[in-house]
Formats: sequence, structure tokens, C-alpha cells
Amino acid sequence: MSDTDLRDHLAVERTHLANERTLLSYIRTALSLLIGGGVVLQFLPENPLLSIVAWVAIIGGVLIAAIGFYRFVKVRSEIPKVQS
Repeated sequence: MSDTDLRDHLAVERTHLANERTLLSYIRTALSLLIGGGVVLQFLPENPLLSIVAWVAIIGGVLIAAIGFYRFVKVRSEIPKVQS
């Protein structure tokens, strides 16, 4: 394997890893919103304004997870396959 081939191979590997890190960031953000909304609904259900904010956070968390997964699959399909 020449230096250029090795460099290209490693660049593709770094791109795959960056794509996975981005997906994990989306998941972390989505879970934070889901958990935050659930906690507010569990412990402060009598406040209607907070309940609305909690439901918005929960819906936002679901949307962010879906966007992150969609983006991950889209970018993964655009990255060339690594040949060992």
C-alpha cells in the first residue's frame, strides 16, 4: 500500500468515525430533551405552562433523534467504502 493509498484509507476511516460521533451527539441531545420533558411532567404536572414546555421538549427530542438518524444514514451512503 502506497503512502497515498494509506492516507486516503485513513481519511475515509476518520470520516466514518466523525459521522458516528455526530450521530451520538444527536442522540445525546435528543435523550436530554426527552428526559427533561419527562421529569417536568412527572414532578410538576400541575403547572400548565411547564407541561406545554415539557411536551415541546419531548416532541423536539423525538424530532432531533429522527433527524440525526436520517443524517447519519444519508452521509454514510455518501462516504466511499473502505477497502482493506
